[in-house]
Amino acid sequence: MKALDSIKNEVKEIMDNDSAHDFEHIMRVYKNAQKMCKKEKANEKLVLTAALLHDIVSYPKSDKRSKKSSLESANKSKLILKKYDFSKQEIIIISDAIRDHSFSQNKIPTTIEGKILQDADRLDALGAIGIARAFATAGSLKRPFYNIEDPFCNTRKPNDKTWTVDHFYQKLLKLESKMNTKSGKTEAAKRTRILKEFLKQLKQEI
Repeated sequence: MKALDSIKNEVKEIMDNDSAHDFEHIMRVYKNAQKMCKKEKANEKLVLTAALLHDIVSYPKSDKRSKKSSLESANKSKLILKKYDFSKQEIIIISDAIRDHSFSQNKIPTTIEGKILQDADRLDALGAIGIARAFATAGSLKRPFYNIEDPFCNTRKPNDKTWTVDHFYQKLLKLESKMNTKSGKTEAAKRTRILKEFLKQLKQEI
């Protein structure tokens, strides 16, 4: 597990200041994964290494390469892991988990390590921190909060490339049903309630 500290320092140097995908995001996913490992009986070393490396390539949402972020992170992680004492099989498990974790890839990981990473990352898109991240991203893209005519997508398809609140309906509220693990589902249910309470309060205020 000593390698984790070295990898953590390396990742800290790599990450930029995008508040939705910064080093603090990495550490929140790391902590989520740590809690889940104990409950799901997974290989903690592999899961936590994957958590540290899962966003080492992260293109802005406005960039056409955004959907390739997880694929490039997986490839870059292999180069980093070769410097440490990981077997070929362990490198495959870690890089596959990173490759498959992204929502945009629309994949269900095949290993428990991959399932935990995906759940741990998705948990950080929910709850209070998920709301903060959604609006931080929207601010950086100069995206309006909501559609004035139909803020809560009652009569139209959500379009989160145009309005921020649409992201709740296009992605965030769907995550609970897509969680892989029992511990992930339990925590996602709690955090999804916070999203729904926020939307309920927003409806009263606008």
